Amino acid sequence: MSRLSLDSLSQAQTNRVWSAVLLEEATRFGAKHVCIAPGSRSTPLALESIEQSHLTLHTHFDERGLGFFALGLAKATQTPVIVIVTSGTAVANLLPAVVEANLTGEKLIFMTADRPIQLVGVGANQAIVQQGLFSSHVVSELNLPSPSVSTNVRWLLSQFDEALHVQRDNGGPVHINCPYPEPLYVEGCPSLPELDALPLNWLNSRETFVKKERYTHSDAFAEFLDANKDSKGLIIVGRLPFEQSVKVKQLAQQLGWPVLCDPQSGISSEWQGYDVWLQNDEAKAQLAQCEAVIQFGARLVSKRLLAFLKQQVMEQDFKAYALLSDEAGSLNPDYLPMQRFSAKWHIDSPLSSQSYGWANGLKSYSEQVTTETRKLCRDDITELEITHRLCEITDGYQLFLGNSLGVRLVDMVSDSLNVEAYSNRGASGIDGIIATSAGVAAGSNKPTLTLIGDTSLLHDLNSLSLIADKGSIVLVLNNDGGAIFDLLPVDENYKQRLYQMPHGYQFKHAAQQFGMRHEQPATWQQLKQVVADFESSGSRSLLIEVVTPPNEASHHIKALVSAFKGH
Repeated sequence: MSRLSLDSLSQAQTNRVWSAVLLEEATRFGAKHVCIAPGSRSTPLALESIEQSHLTLHTHFDERGLGFFALGLAKATQTPVIVIVTSGTAVANLLPAVVEANLTGEKLIFMTADRPIQLVGVGANQAIVQQGLFSSHVVSELNLPSPSVSTNVRWLLSQFDEALHVQRDNGGPVHINCPYPEPLYVEGCPSLPELDALPLNWLNSRETFVKKERYTHSDAFAEFLDANKDSKGLIIVGRLPFEQSVKVKQLAQQLGWPVLCDPQSGISSEWQGYDVWLQNDEAKAQLAQCEAVIQFGARLVSKRLLAFLKQQVMEQDFKAYALLSDEAGSLNPDYLPMQRFSAKWHIDSPLSSQSYGWANGLKSYSEQVTTETRKLCRDDITELEITHRLCEITDGYQLFLGNSLGVRLVDMVSDSLNVEAYSNRGASGIDGIIATSAGVAAGSNKPTLTLIGDTSLLHDLNSLSLIADKGSIVLVLNNDGGAIFDLLPVDENYKQRLYQMPHGYQFKHAAQQFGMRHEQPATWQQLKQVVADFESSGSRSLLIEVVTPPNEASHHIKALVSAFKGH
């Protein structure tokens, strides 16, 4: 079969060919999903996305929400996700998701359409300087020239591959800026195999154009563990996929070491409630007997645990602190002496420790936290009770934890968590929570329960359109503003106006706007029944709104800590 020359193509066709090459190569790096917002300048990329048999297409009318949706897809699938938007402020709206992905390592490939360079800075419509817009928040950036038949396609592949190899090895987002000259629309365009400018060995394979050997990790962690297994050890489980969290817990059980589980791990232990009992001097002193700490996953929620680590690791007789994580960056906010290992660890044979059970006495403190928490629960539903008993309504769901007060309460008082958990704890912003959880639900094909605050939901309200058809639950704790700020040592005359910012809104009509069922239970038993009824209702998605007094949760936290310090 004779192949066409690039010289025979129009500008609109050349735009399409370049787009097809980029998208095809992205799938060879593992991309399976593409997320697109509407726009004209991005037409070459959008139309070629439809032609890509290896990509599943997702769309959303809001670029900010689209970026977070893609973030959720990447979290759930552990694969790169392509994001396509048009030029101008559409690109700027992606920045919050770029920031979060950069901190937590999700592989997002942002392909932003742009005006040709000669239209930038001269007053042309929708033309801004897009190069460098994401600054240091991307791990690699490629500012392409406008597609041209005079540019070798092999150059395009090699430059694109360089950016994606950096992403493959380090995680995080990349920015590919794509300036497309008009015309943008064409009725017919040849497929890649029909063109003579593309290398046949690339066309006839599913391998990347440029191949690089990936760095392989040694068994150094196994050696570290063997050297320290007889110490009084402490295991901490941070942000991890659920199956890895379970594996870590099994390791802790073999060694007989205490294990402190961050809510992002999705699991609990007999030492739960540590954020509370670490405020008890006797309990803290018992835990301080530990001689070695092994932390799996980073970005811990509990400030008290972080403070304990800082104090403990800096003790002169402390033996070793290890962190296992493949996230980029130092992940060491207190600059502690540590050993860093890959998260891809394995132990060939069962382990035992001479210090087995050394911290079992601390379990009683965890039991006391549970006792004091239940004393504070009452007939009317409270945020404390919801977060304490969250495990009772997560069966059959994944859990997405929003930021602010909810996740901190889960960290303090949750009991018996055993669920795949997700969060946006990189920058820990309240924006994009619903969109990200919708992406998680779409990427995993599993219903998701999202625990979110009222201000966070207001911030991401139009993303309810993304989750409305996912068979998921949004559980919003509505305390009329930023109740977490009630804990700040700020003058009461300014706290409400400048921090809490009460709004007076409820969400029944918002749910109706997006075709979601809405319920507002008044007791815990009513909430459990609402969840149980929803599972058999066949409804698209459910928004459960729990309305509580603005300062109630902070009063409960203060009462819990005060009661516990008295033990």
